Amino acid sequence: MGLILEKIVPWGRSYEEYIAMFNLTDTELKLGILGCGDGPAGFNAELTRRGGRIVSVDPIYAFDVAQIKSRILTTYATIMAQMRKNQADYVWEAIASVEDLGRVRMSAMNAFLSDYKSGKKDGRYIAAELPSLPLENGRFDIALSSHFLFLYSDHLSPEFHLQALKEMLRIACQVRVFPLLTLAGTRSPHLESIMQSLESQGFGAEIRRVPYEFQRGGNEMLLIEPV
Repeated sequence: MGLILEKIVPWGRSYEEYIAMFNLTDTELKLGILGCGDGPAGFNAELTRRGGRIVSVDPIYAFDVAQIKSRILTTYATIMAQMRKNQADYVWEAIASVEDLGRVRMSAMNAFLSDYKSGKKDGRYIAAELPSLPLENGRFDIALSSHFLFLYSDHLSPEFHLQALKEMLRIACQVRVFPLLTLAGTRSPHLESIMQSLESQGFGAEIRRVPYEFQRGGNEMLLIEPV
């Protein structure tokens, strides 16, 4: 197995956070949705419970529920310590405190863990990773990428970003990426050139404000679709 679980730091966001991060409407939540790099987020579990249609892809899904749960418990205290140390980098409004953050994220991850076994059986959790996904052309209406593309711009090249986005556009009619900041809290240096490349290839690429800001300044998503 190429992926080493001990190198993964699982951190799952909630259903409500997904809706706000991607500014998803009630109508859009009824569409076919692909989540790329969802990890142990609670979005798939809750949307499925509400009757939605969603598939999540992430390399962590190569592991079983016990292994993922163990890794969550192993890394949780370290993540929380880092959050306390860097509180000034975040906006404490919708999430009021570091302790509140811990409750929100652990609740989301527990929802994922409870759903994971049945979700894998139903094909809702697929072990795969960008920039190459084992999914057919045009299968989904919307593809979402949360806290992966652009966030890790220091580690992932512009070429990787472009390949990943084009792969998502192969599979879905529309792509949304959040946030547009790097881990350092600055706008990704790849963003402008990638938008220009996509526009030259017949796609519209638009930055939109969203009703979510936790990482300070992180309140925009990139929306891409064919012109």
